[in-house]
Amino acid sequence: MATDIRLKETLPEVVESVVATYTECSRTSHLGHKPLPSRESVGEILCDLLDILYPGYWRKQNLHIGNVEYHVGDLIDGLHDKLTLQIARALRHEQDCAPPEARVDLDFEGLAQQKTIELLKRLPDVRMELEQDVQAAFEGDPAAKSYHEVIFCYPGLEAVSIYRVAHELLLMGVPLIPRMMTEYAHARTGIDIHPGARIMPGFFIDHGTGVVIGETCDIGRNVKLYQGVTLGALSFPRDADGNIIRGMKRHPTLEDEVVVYANATILGGDTVVGLHAVIGSNVWITQSVAPYAVVSLEKPSLRIRVPGTRAEEGLSYQI
Repeated sequence: MATDIRLKETLPEVVESVVATYTECSRTSHLGHKPLPSRESVGEILCDLLDILYPGYWRKQNLHIGNVEYHVGDLIDGLHDKLTLQIARALRHEQDCAPPEARVDLDFEGLAQQKTIELLKRLPDVRMELEQDVQAAFEGDPAAKSYHEVIFCYPGLEAVSIYRVAHELLLMGVPLIPRMMTEYAHARTGIDIHPGARIMPGFFIDHGTGVVIGETCDIGRNVKLYQGVTLGALSFPRDADGNIIRGMKRHPTLEDEVVVYANATILGGDTVVGLHAVIGSNVWITQSVAPYAVVSLEKPSLRIRVPGTRAEEGLSYQI
């Protein structure tokens, strides 16, 4: 027991050494009286939004046409306050990070309220896009027994639903929160969609785990991806000082009706996969693909050995 007490007496030294790094490693510390957006609150906001986008499927059930308006009204009223607070924090942080000469005096709460109201006004349009995504999932997967199963069970739909909300916020100039939203979806589903990607309706991700869609991707209507697909950057151009040049198109374009099978990798901002093209599994593409093309690896040569009583007697053949 005495040893335990002596060991515990060293804890203040540990605390002091950790706190000392908060100044030395300032990039990984956020101290002061200006709180950042809350991860927990952003998660709650997404749950509220999904309740609105898919009434009766998420937390609140027993809804009908007689009480759904009251339920949605209550959610929207709460979202007004939650979103305004979190967006105001994000806008204030963005200004604090700007160079002194670029900072302006803003009414962060007032601006955040405007952006919140604008997002809420866009929810009907988001629902119309998601209706097409749900239909694409049902029609594109013979294992789907109903639209209900798609909404309840498909991680691809959840990731796309959250992306569509985050994308609208990004278009409105809201910093930080859109990325927090899509990373929330990434953690839940294994699907990483940057909120800056532009994805048309009728989008379906089957199975989903390991899919990566980069910031400057353009994806047309009725595109289907399978698990493990990467739509990434071929390289990162740098300026004369060696810094990454930001704001360029780095990720591919997939035109309407494209299908990309499992574990395919498509890279580069100049890479265009044409209308109705089919990209096979495990391919690596860094150049454009013509419309209606089918891209695949040559069939591998598999060797199967059936062991006998001795290794040299085993039957070996190729298929």
